Amino acid sequence: MKPEKRICKECSVEFPIEADDIGFYEKFNVPAPVRCPECRLRRRAAWRNERVLYRRNCDLCGKSTVTIYSPNKPYKVYCPPCWWSDKWSALDHGQDFDFSRSFFEQFKELQLKVPRIALLTKNSVNSDYTNHAADNKNCYLSFGVFDSENVLYSTNTFPGRDSMDCYRIEYGNELMYECINAYRSYECQYSIFIWDCANCLYCYDCKGCSNCFLSSNLRNKQYHILNQPYTKEEYMEKMKEFQLSSYKEREKLYDAFLEMISSKALHRFGVIEKSNDVSGNVIFNSKNGHTMFDAERMQDSKNIIVAVDAKDTMDCYHFGFSCELLYECHALVRCYDVMFTHLSYDNSHLQYCDSCHNSENLFGCVGLKSGKYSILNKRYDEKEFATLKEKIIDHMKKTGEYGEFFPPGLSPFGYNETQGHIYMPISRKEAQGRGYKWEEVVSGTFGKETLSSEKIPDRIEDVGDSIVKEALACVQCKRNYNIIQPELELYRRFKVPIPRLCPECRYRRRLALRLPRKLWRRKCMCSGAVSENNNWKNTGKHFHGTEHCPNEFDTSYAPDRKETVFCEECYQREVA
Repeated sequence: MKPEKRICKECSVEFPIEADDIGFYEKFNVPAPVRCPECRLRRRAAWRNERVLYRRNCDLCGKSTVTIYSPNKPYKVYCPPCWWSDKWSALDHGQDFDFSRSFFEQFKELQLKVPRIALLTKNSVNSDYTNHAADNKNCYLSFGVFDSENVLYSTNTFPGRDSMDCYRIEYGNELMYECINAYRSYECQYSIFIWDCANCLYCYDCKGCSNCFLSSNLRNKQYHILNQPYTKEEYMEKMKEFQLSSYKEREKLYDAFLEMISSKALHRFGVIEKSNDVSGNVIFNSKNGHTMFDAERMQDSKNIIVAVDAKDTMDCYHFGFSCELLYECHALVRCYDVMFTHLSYDNSHLQYCDSCHNSENLFGCVGLKSGKYSILNKRYDEKEFATLKEKIIDHMKKTGEYGEFFPPGLSPFGYNETQGHIYMPISRKEAQGRGYKWEEVVSGTFGKETLSSEKIPDRIEDVGDSIVKEALACVQCKRNYNIIQPELELYRRFKVPIPRLCPECRYRRRLALRLPRKLWRRKCMCSGAVSENNNWKNTGKHFHGTEHCPNEFDTSYAPDRKETVFCEECYQREVA
């Protein structure tokens, strides 16, 4: 059956609705979407302020607390201990549904009444500056971090120890610095896609390696520099030539690292392992999943970003750990049969809810804990709930409100505070034209530096303890930033220089090294004995002989990129 073509209500781009999509919508008894997948994703991402932090006083206990809500936001904000306490009840703000008004208008009123949690963090020690985090100790400015200790300036770490400036390190990593997609590795720096590696620096796509430097596509190797083997003694002597504690030397090595990745390394069309009938990138142990990114143990799902252990889900963002039957949701954990819902854990049978936990059978609720059979935070008996819910859904269908995620005006954040702006940046004018909010006063200071970047010692050995008392200025965005004592200790332990970029610019630089969460249809670049751009000379016999490989694939490498990209068969012939 040919896909149905529709024009996006928001951006006017044509998008398909596949036959499998229709089956999913019928299962949930929802209408097909009127917005394209990207516009739907933008709406969900506009609810995720992951890393823009402020200070304001808790509206219950009065204590100063770190929060994702700027002081000028109109909401009640409680610190985590107060929010999770029994000192208040979201049911106290319950209201009747008014069929003469729109649902979202009434939902917005409820949002302004019910307190919001300052940060989503639980069971952690000395980790106040973390969000979407739990079970941590001594972690700082880290987001999406779990079961970790002494992890600084990192994102998506589960778990990690004594690591800094990393993005997505999993299954136990220790002493990692500036690594992206590292798995079960130890004491590595500036490396991307490494598995079971130790003491590797500036490496790309390496597995089971140790003591490798500025190398790519290695398997079970040790003592390699620029992909060339050395004896242990030769390697140790050669490494002395690199002044790794020098900022100037590190800048040169970083440029060489980028050049190696783009011009010398072989790139697999997508990192997809132990999976069947899937499309996207960075997918493990999954089946029948399409357009998925950073996904593991997924089944029968589509349009998924950052997810683990879920099935029968569609159009969802940052969720998982035993989820089933989800549609158009953000930040759900251990949920079943939930639609159009934000930041809710341990629930079943919810629609259009915001920050509800340990609940069942809710519609249009905010901040409920252990709730059931409630609409707009008002409790009903089971039959009353079912009858009223269906009447409200019919009402929402008539007003055109039912069937997609919350409209952008209901997000508690300015678009420029959210992950939406990071991954899908638009101007203030365009954002507001689409109905998104915009925060005028984002946290950060400028022009308050007490030590210029030129006066920071080049070598870490020459940096004194007094630097923790200084205010530095980012050489890129000019924002002021500080060095904290645990951070300084790790720099000395890693033997790396003081960074001249602020934490946010370092984060953006790491993201720029990851592929976009989009797909393009491309053909394998293997052309007989070499790649079609002549950047890679084949070492083994390929199934297509001296002819150009006929395989095509969906990949996150855009056609205009310079990397050499092979299909799975040609890549495995060369690297595995």
